Amino acid sequence: MNPAGFPEQVRRAWAIAKKDICIYYIKGPVLIFGIFMPVFLFLAFLMGSRQLPLALLVSGLVGMALFFTATAVSPAIFPWEGQAKTLERLASCPITVEAIVFGDMIASTLFGIGITLITVIIGLVLGLSLLHAVTLGAGILLAACCFSAIGMLLAVPPTNTPSNIMMLSSLIKFPLVFISGIFIPLEQMPPWGMALAVCSPLTYFTDLVRYSFTGTNYFPVPGDIAALGMFTVVFTAGTMFLHKRTMPRRM
Repeated sequence: MNPAGFPEQVRRAWAIAKKDICIYYIKGPVLIFGIFMPVFLFLAFLMGSRQLPLALLVSGLVGMALFFTATAVSPAIFPWEGQAKTLERLASCPITVEAIVFGDMIASTLFGIGITLITVIIGLVLGLSLLHAVTLGAGILLAACCFSAIGMLLAVPPTNTPSNIMMLSSLIKFPLVFISGIFIPLEQMPPWGMALAVCSPLTYFTDLVRYSFTGTNYFPVPGDIAALGMFTVVFTAGTMFLHKRTMPRRM
């Protein structure tokens, strides 16, 4: 992508994002999955863990909502479009692979933020106080970008069979949820658990959400922000590079 063409590539990436939102995200099953799956996981854990504070549980709900929604559809978009032969049409247009990937990331980021705001409202309705709104807003934006990059990274294998990608996605996403301090507070984890938790970007976002609602956290806020920023840059760069290499094998 040359510097002169950058604004035009961004405009085309935004067109890709709008296409993804209309075709893949604004659908009943996707919206229901995005809202109700984290809620049901939250309710199941709430009934079995009544001793945990509500703020801790809602923080986990917010973390799960953003993680699941920002990675819900993006892994399967490339396989779907490859199967329908629309990816070939996109690749033949004057648009770079990076812009196509960036457009898919924009769509999943916006979808994740929108659903997550609903879960934040649920927490406020339940009586929680939002002590650090700016920190929460920054954390949601940064984590949404990070998780959307993860979703696109899961789509790197050059297959046009969506079920293969979704199976791989589930095998990676669910373990990340359970090692990220959502169901077990970080301070209660054994050393081996903490060693795994620090490798997950969801850990740092959940820590930021808890700080926003309770004023307490395990890691310093600048450390959480820096970790999320580092993961975002690494995953985004890796996604762009790998998709550029595997795109010809999808045709």
